[in-house]
Amino acid sequence: MNHHTVPDDAVADHTIRVLLADDHPVVREGLSAMLESAPDITVAGQAASGEEAVTLAGRLRPDIVLLDLRMGGMDGVEATGHILRQAPGSKVVIVTTYESDTDILRAVEEGAAGYLLKGSTRAELIDAVRAAARGETVLTPSLAPKLFRSRTVDTPTLSDREAEVLRLVSQGLTNAAIGTKLFIGEATVKTHLLRAYRKLDVTDRTAAVVTALERGLI
Repeated sequence: MNHHTVPDDAVADHTIRVLLADDHPVVREGLSAMLESAPDITVAGQAASGEEAVTLAGRLRPDIVLLDLRMGGMDGVEATGHILRQAPGSKVVIVTTYESDTDILRAVEEGAAGYLLKGSTRAELIDAVRAAARGETVLTPSLAPKLFRSRTVDTPTLSDREAEVLRLVSQGLTNAAIGTKLFIGEATVKTHLLRAYRKLDVTDRTAAVVTALERGLI
């Protein structure tokens, strides 16, 4: 008798491998238990420091690294850059206690896919890991437009359509989905994004969304 089903095989083929990095064992165990409850996610390894996270990321090549922003020794910002050089296929999601932490922006500038608050629910955590694995931006829904307002910058102006496109990017929509929603072609969506990148002086979607939110533009 054959008990194999297509869904089980599909889950096995598309398991998201996660590396957890936090200097508190209790936090790691809590995150691990929440993640392992999802059928398509497995915890491939755990690290107790930024240095260990870099070493393990290079060895394990996980899909996602959940990285505590505040650890003794190498912090999350520095570790992000090293991890992405050691394991360029991995995505780093910063885990932090405060969404107003200006180091979140530094981590994004290093290449982090976004961030998650430590108080996030199991559903939010799992959704964030899946979104990052799909190549989407991960931002806590409660992110305030005043985030990082302490950074004094000359605020550029986005056109209504550029702001609209970035708002939809922040919700995790792909270019194709944004085009469908706004009744415009995917190439037009890309054009609006590229113009927004130039105005915001960034080079990718995550940095564009974070910078636009930071400056109260979306």
